[in-house]
Amino acid sequence: MKRWNQEPVQAVVRPVAGKYLQTRVYPDRTPVEITVGVGEDWTPLACKEVYGKAVKAALEQEAESCLFDLTEAAKLRSIGIYAALEGICGGAYKLKYALSGRCEPELTCYACGEGWEDADLEKAETLARRILQARNLINCPPNLLTPTKFAEALRDMARGLPVEVEIYDRAQLEQLGLNALLAVGTASGNDPCLTVLRYTGAPDSSERLGYVGKGVTCDTGGYCLKPGKSMEGMKGDMAGGAAVAAAVCALAENGVRVNVTAVIPACENRISNLSLLPGDVITGLSGQTIEVLNTDAEGRLILSDALTWAIRQEHATRLVDVATLTGAIYAMLGHVAAGVMTNDDSWYACLMDAAEESGERFWKMPAFPEYEKLIESDLADVRNTSKDGCGAITAGLFLKRFVEERPWLHLDIAGAADSKSPVWQHQVGGAHGTAVSTLYHLGKNMGDT
Repeated sequence: MKRWNQEPVQAVVRPVAGKYLQTRVYPDRTPVEITVGVGEDWTPLACKEVYGKAVKAALEQEAESCLFDLTEAAKLRSIGIYAALEGICGGAYKLKYALSGRCEPELTCYACGEGWEDADLEKAETLARRILQARNLINCPPNLLTPTKFAEALRDMARGLPVEVEIYDRAQLEQLGLNALLAVGTASGNDPCLTVLRYTGAPDSSERLGYVGKGVTCDTGGYCLKPGKSMEGMKGDMAGGAAVAAAVCALAENGVRVNVTAVIPACENRISNLSLLPGDVITGLSGQTIEVLNTDAEGRLILSDALTWAIRQEHATRLVDVATLTGAIYAMLGHVAAGVMTNDDSWYACLMDAAEESGERFWKMPAFPEYEKLIESDLADVRNTSKDGCGAITAGLFLKRFVEERPWLHLDIAGAADSKSPVWQHQVGGAHGTAVSTLYHLGKNMGDT
């Protein structure tokens, strides 16, 4: 998108005072005029919805070019411009982009209005494009996105940016002792790997954020086999990995003064003569032993090694893990919000500040010590499933065992990551790129302090 310079357009979009999302189209005017009501509560989420609804209306008119008035968005300052661009690009997204790699709407977009700067528009467009790249990866069929191909796609995503990318293959994982990741990934004919993206935008700072994202590109459940219907959407079990990589690339491209490393363990969870069995005990990179009671609770296993790596190898001072981790969180929150667990209230407050800017929704889960008893093991340091319910909470508490007292946030995006029908107008059916915007604003806010 660029500032309008009197180029002819086929449609003009203007958010106006009026009932929220009430859309009027004037097809007899040249260009076609589209207005969308902004309602009474003008927030980043509302802004994304309004511009998402507007771009869908323009596409319904078969417009090939459209002028968007960003005056209303600018009332929310630069955050509004980010929201508007996410709404426009997100609302225009098509599922077929996953195979083509496209990240731009099929109509030419221009911006006009008052109260915003070109620099804000460029940065907002960067973030919107990275969100769509995450959507493309999450929507990609698993035969086209094996763990190694996923790692290569992340390398390509960072190409040309001041981001150091390292990919550790199976032989290196064995040598380095990432046994929890190997225990899951060895069962597949497609080898597991670990991808690390390092961005150092504040070399004089001792702070480094560690973004850890689950990268299971195919999840059958292993010997605890999923039902066929549940397996249908498991190509997106790497949504956390895509999100953390996209956020790091957006921070780097916009030159944010922050140090951040993304660590993405990638594998497939399949069945073979090498597969994990319920009852197995493994020793992860941390040295802790894990009793595996359910092979379909594999995400927390690979994340445990990745969290240890982020601390001991990348020297992360603060941690965020992002994962489509549990069906339990979807049962509680549906597609509307992601679950959060933390060991540090001030770090959680930082997340809430970032979420207020991104317009994404999160719900804090309790971490009372009584829940810890549900993952105690008689044979090992910890078990990978709960003895008695509370699946989303105990999954988070399992990961807490591996954060070594670092300020930590756990984002379970299992319900929010995708849906067949969109919840909001800036979404379409399929992957939503959940958490990319919040992680970006979290990093940006850390860089501003």
